[in-house]
Amino acid sequence: MSTLSETLPVIDLDIFLSQPTQSARVQDECNKAADALITYGALLVHDSRVSGEDNDTFLDLIEDYFAQPIEDLQKDERPEIHYQVGVTLENTEKPKCAVDEPCLDIIANLDPAERPLDISGHHPDPKCRFFWKMGTPPPYETEYPALNAPNVVPQASDIREKWESTMEKWGHSMKNAVENIAEMTAIGLGLPRGFIKDAGKYGPHLLGPTASDLVTYGQEDTILAGFHTDLNCLTIHGRSRYPGLNIWARNTGKRIPVRFPPTGRYLLVQAGKQIEHLTGGLIKAGFHEVVVNKATLQTAERRKVSHPDRPLIRISSTFFWHLSSDYELVPIPELSERANVFNSSQAAYQHTVYERMKVGQQVQNELKHIALMA
Repeated sequence: MSTLSETLPVIDLDIFLSQPTQSARVQDECNKAADALITYGALLVHDSRVSGEDNDTFLDLIEDYFAQPIEDLQKDERPEIHYQVGVTLENTEKPKCAVDEPCLDIIANLDPAERPLDISGHHPDPKCRFFWKMGTPPPYETEYPALNAPNVVPQASDIREKWESTMEKWGHSMKNAVENIAEMTAIGLGLPRGFIKDAGKYGPHLLGPTASDLVTYGQEDTILAGFHTDLNCLTIHGRSRYPGLNIWARNTGKRIPVRFPPTGRYLLVQAGKQIEHLTGGLIKAGFHEVVVNKATLQTAERRKVSHPDRPLIRISSTFFWHLSSDYELVPIPELSERANVFNSSQAAYQHTVYERMKVGQQVQNELKHIALMA
């Protein structure tokens, strides 16, 4: 089976960070980043600043957190603010695609061998999630206070004492990387370097690990997170200990099982709905799912032997980078024109109208679809 570095372009942040912006190598790397998001909806990032040890510390902490009794986890739920901080327990969030006609059309147009596992029952996902806010509070009164709520810190003392430092350390590693990708993408699209990054200066960014109990939900072909796109601007993933994440390349419609190169400091970036809106559909939000497959089960069996005292919980190491809630989301005219030309040449092209709206309204619209907001 191929690794992501053999199927997705690899963007080298070290080049971007070490050389002048105007240099040919940096310009080439920026063009490569933008082209990757246009063509695939995803890219792989090499970043020497990323520490595998920090990711491991983070995964250990989140495993320990979700191994707690359900009564302890429930103390960290905040349904009154649409679960936008704290914990979301299993069987709460629904995959929007199950009842979304354009999304169902996309599935229907895929080769049957490349389709996701069936989500037509519209059952809620059996995954849990924790949202840890990592944004800078806006210096103005936001129209969307529920999307900018204060963080929840778990109450168990052994977890609480390590929580904030671990979340902040790993979260900042991914935040730094994804903001650099935002800068590179802007340059590659012919925009000022800070155009996308500045639009997210006060975004309600979220370190949002998911957790799936492989004891309860460890049967092959169990859907842990149904086929969907992300509502934010850019999503960045670190390594998970268990396979199961599949992504779909926009250009081919092929399902790509996510397997990081065995060694090296890599992260995966996917486009979300906000950058799709901003570019008028030139970049499309990337579809993905998380399932239990043979590789998941094989890894779980190995973990039972190598780490018998650790909980069998699949943690995703995921960060959601948002545009600022009060930012006016309107397609950039030049990119919309490019999108119309590019998309009209694509098979099964669906015309989408991207209406002017605040980012906070776009987020609320999406939350209603996935049953996190009434």
